[in-house]
Amino acid sequence: MSLVRLNIKGISYSQTQNGAYALILNEVDGDRKLPIVIGAFEAQSIAIALEKEIRPPRPLTHDLFKNFADRFDIVVKQVIIHKLVDGVFYSSLICERDKIEEIIDARTSDAIALALRFDAPIFTYKNILDKAGIYLKVNPKKEDEEDDTQDSILMDDLIANELEPNTTPRENYKGKTLEELQHLLDEAVANEDYEKAAHIRDEISKHE
Repeated sequence: MSLVRLNIKGISYSQTQNGAYALILNEVDGDRKLPIVIGAFEAQSIAIALEKEIRPPRPLTHDLFKNFADRFDIVVKQVIIHKLVDGVFYSSLICERDKIEEIIDARTSDAIALALRFDAPIFTYKNILDKAGIYLKVNPKKEDEEDDTQDSILMDDLIANELEPNTTPRENYKGKTLEELQHLLDEAVANEDYEKAAHIRDEISKHE
């Protein structure tokens, strides 16, 4: 089975599942998107890894794993999303130490959070992308075609709600100075409210 490389398109808050987020992976050499439902903690960890300028005062779980791996010369070379069963994606970490390769089972959200920290590529198999991948724009000619799998139906329903930017209520930061925004950012990081910190960082970027 051929592997397809993916990158991270973004994270969106789920309107259908309380406290859940949709991680959207993008096919590197194509137009399909692979949506994966993840929890709030994992979404926060991935968002922090994507937002390089937000540094938690203490290491998060995935940062601790990275520090541990670095100390013992363990490298995560790549992540492979290798299975989809009942709407759940299964992934593996391909690791290497002393030129010996090991495969470690992992939740997909954890695997991707670690892939970001190790700058490791993310792959899935073509048959998984064929089954669960979606296009941003629906082709009217294909409206009469139905997917027999419940997984794909669930994914389509999810994406119909999730592809818009994060729609969780945000505090209005318009009108605040850069100094005020920086103070709020420092305060959010100190309180470990990284979702709020990411929103403030977005507003600072607009000012810059």
